[in-house]
Amino acid sequence: MKKIVVDCDPGIDDALALALVAGCSDSLDLVGVTTVGGNVDLELTTANALALREFLRLDEAPVTPGSAGALLRHTVRATHVHGVTGLGDVVLPAPERGPADGHAVDYLVETLRAAPGEITLVAVGPLTNLALAVRREPRIVEWARDLVIMGGSYTRGNHNPAAEFNMLADPEAAAIVFEAGWTVTMLGLDVTLTAAVTSAVLERLRPLGRLSDLLVPAAQSYGVVTEVSGPAIHDACAVAYVVDPSLFTCVPAVVNVETMGQFTRGMTVTDFNVGDRRPNALVATAVDVPRFWDLVVGAYEKLAVRLG
Repeated sequence: MKKIVVDCDPGIDDALALALVAGCSDSLDLVGVTTVGGNVDLELTTANALALREFLRLDEAPVTPGSAGALLRHTVRATHVHGVTGLGDVVLPAPERGPADGHAVDYLVETLRAAPGEITLVAVGPLTNLALAVRREPRIVEWARDLVIMGGSYTRGNHNPAAEFNMLADPEAAAIVFEAGWTVTMLGLDVTLTAAVTSAVLERLRPLGRLSDLLVPAAQSYGVVTEVSGPAIHDACAVAYVVDPSLFTCVPAVVNVETMGQFTRGMTVTDFNVGDRRPNALVATAVDVPRFWDLVVGAYEKLAVRLG
């Protein structure tokens, strides 16, 4: 069992990532969920995380809210992609339980302090909480077993031509995280966009009972599904990596986050020519798409049986 904490901003693909966590309960132990303002405001990302916790029966994991906005910059949101609630066309029952007391930054520091070397951080939103935790207690870099993020890219952006959304939403925080001294495993747009929901994948999701009420509208939210292409479920790639790293080809690199550029702010400037420098990242360059979907759909099928 791999212990994980998921730092997220639900968000459609965050919801699919948490569903994958729930479906992999035989190999993943979800210690907790922390939320950050990102795709939508913090109040909504937290409410969505609470609703998902109950819907997916992740009842033992506390949900702790964190940072509402970026460290220095103006707020960037993605309601044009995720809808005003953050979950697009997905409608979940209102949660009966509220969030845990305290702030996500304190939760991250204390949880890692209590279990050094045991917990993998899976960050699939803006990196504000992690940056503040590093500043609060630099030793979390040593205490974390690993840090896996969905974010960045070495070839393209999505919110603008240069920058992926999670990096653009708080580039200063991302820069702090990449410069903190650990190795960041970066699952960026270069691989996540190749793991697309095709019509064949969608047909595998439709028979999954109650779970399909979440999976099907979420899987279609980003675009048109066809036989050969469709929307990507970005954040689930980070969870899939933790479950089975062999799905991905990763290359050591030095990654710097642009914080000053007029047109390139939030860009993850990736140098694979490391030379005698210490790499600060493992950057995913390819994913075995058929095996990825077998893992993801297989986990969803197990979860569907439990949910009924």
